[in-house]
Amino acid sequence: MEAAVVILILIPSIIVHEVSHGFVADRLGDPTARNAGRLTLNPIPHIDPFGSVLLPAMLALANGPIFGWAKPVPVNPGRFANPTGHMAITAVAGPASNILLATLLARLVFPSLSGIPEEIVFYFIFLNLLLAVFNMLPIPPLDGSRLLPLVLPPRGRELFHRFEQFGFLILFALLFFLEGSLNFMVDWAIELLDLVIA
Repeated sequence: MEAAVVILILIPSIIVHEVSHGFVADRLGDPTARNAGRLTLNPIPHIDPFGSVLLPAMLALANGPIFGWAKPVPVNPGRFANPTGHMAITAVAGPASNILLATLLARLVFPSLSGIPEEIVFYFIFLNLLLAVFNMLPIPPLDGSRLLPLVLPPRGRELFHRFEQFGFLILFALLFFLEGSLNFMVDWAIELLDLVIA
């Protein structure tokens, strides 16, 4: 798949992911994202110059694994009636939206393709599932890092928060130096793919 096509698939997928965070937070009592104008599928408010444009382009030129991010949707847990539980639900909303999008494409679009290249739709489905798996890794600032502290003992939470600042370094190490981590994510995405197209 051409790098440009992958980037064009990732951008709307990431935007749906971020808008879902904001939408669920809004429904749970935090209007921060809505007040910031982020509950929109218009890509402009969500584009991060480095994470959405420069980094994917650099990775494409280097023939590396292409990934990126949009501007995180602002969430204020202090506005939730149950900050811990509602923050967890808000975090899960992003990956869940990608799985839902992939499922809808697999069940409604893929079986009745008309004028759309089958390969592009397939990659749209697969990359959304891969995006969901990637974001559930318990590494800051990914969504999974919002869930892990909920099951850690107090000492574990303290250590986890101490290492949060190194999250991006850990992610880069996983993606570029540990091939097994990529295989792990792809394997899980394939498992999900089998479920949504079954």
